[in-house]
Amino acid sequence: MSDRLHKPASRWFAEVELQVQFFDLDPMEIVWHGNYVKYLEIVRCALLDKIDYNYGQMQASGYAWPVIDMHLRYVAPAAFGQRLKLRADIVEWENRLKIDYLITDAASGRRLHRASTTQVAVEIATRAMCFASPPVLFEKLGVQPT
Repeated sequence: MSDRLHKPASRWFAEVELQVQFFDLDPMEIVWHGNYVKYLEIVRCALLDKIDYNYGQMQASGYAWPVIDMHLRYVAPAAFGQRLKLRADIVEWENRLKIDYLITDAASGRRLHRASTTQVAVEIATRAMCFASPPVLFEKLGVQPT
């Protein structure tokens, strides 16, 4: 996974801030590792809203986009009350939808977590996986298929 601090910003991104809640902590009083997946979903939905292709629009277009791969890198823990900045960038879209994530401390900018997810289009009617992204994704991104 590439270092988000050295990559140029993507054309399609979203940022969300949130405050760590008590129910997200583990017995060590830091965010339980599994909750980072929830944080990724929060910012992914913000990104999909931004391109007007969140889960409802996906379903209406005839495609589901299951996550088929996820990579997580825990750099430093987050604690109760800490404000986090979540960022998601679309980095691939031709044959799959790949999103890179960065979670930082909102106050200092210190990197806490990075991740990536890969989703593929599946035709809802046939449950067939598409080996290229359907035209609707290109439309939502405002790009021409290559």
